[in-house]
Amino acid sequence: MSLIDSILNLAGLLLWFSARAAWFTPPAKPSSISHTGTRKRESSRRRLRWLFPAALFALVGGRALFYWLLGPAVGWTGSLDLGPITIFFRPDQFWLALLFSILSFIRVLVLAYCWLLAVYVINRNTTPLDPVSSLIRQQLIPVAGWPLPVQLALPLVFVAALWPGLHVLLFQAGVANPPPPTGRLILQGLLMGLGTYLSLKYPIPVLLLADLLARYIYFGRSPVWDFLGVTAGNLLAPLKKLSLRAGRLDFAPLIGVILTLLLLHWLPRLVMHELSRRNLSLWPQ
Repeated sequence: MSLIDSILNLAGLLLWFSARAAWFTPPAKPSSISHTGTRKRESSRRRLRWLFPAALFALVGGRALFYWLLGPAVGWTGSLDLGPITIFFRPDQFWLALLFSILSFIRVLVLAYCWLLAVYVINRNTTPLDPVSSLIRQQLIPVAGWPLPVQLALPLVFVAALWPGLHVLLFQAGVANPPPPTGRLILQGLLMGLGTYLSLKYPIPVLLLADLLARYIYFGRSPVWDFLGVTAGNLLAPLKKLSLRAGRLDFAPLIGVILTLLLLHWLPRLVMHELSRRNLSLWPQ
């Protein structure tokens, strides 16, 4: 069931991105020669503007019904991983299954946009924009035009601002404890916001390893491979002064993967282990 939830979240992301692309794609310029064809394309584009959101709503609501009908029979409980804490939802009531379905998708959507924003910031000085970067910029409208410090702080501030209202909703649903004092609630939100930066331990190694593979295996010309090469090059720019080559082998991507996991995975786990050993917790109660 958890695997199904993850697959449907990915499908929902594709629908969301497609809907955004349909809304922000500029209309075709009318032509006196092909006026009828232009009108047909515009009519089709307007239908797509509403088709993708409708499909997304159907997916989120339909899987909630699926969880409600099948979840109790197989003993499944929905879990919402929020980084420092995990919230559990019993699917024996439809509205709880629906709440889990909505929040599960929102969580994936927030992480996806944090990753897109991180990639956009990494490639901010790359010109001209390749097709993949142009698609990312389109998805980040209007954030793509904001100053760099605002972009860097946005995931932290957004999640911290979202958490108090979400905590109240979870408490009203009976799946969370009563809200703590405001100061602790803000600290909880900031801690969860920091977790969005730590989540970069997933896309960065995949990106670097994909670029490493493309360096030694020819997959043909594609804007995707060009985009991976540029992004990996920008990520590894701080390592350029080091001698990380042995003959034709470049170990910079592997070193980048190790450093990413060290800073974003192993080090936080070590800190949590030490706190647990001393009966301490980062989570403000």
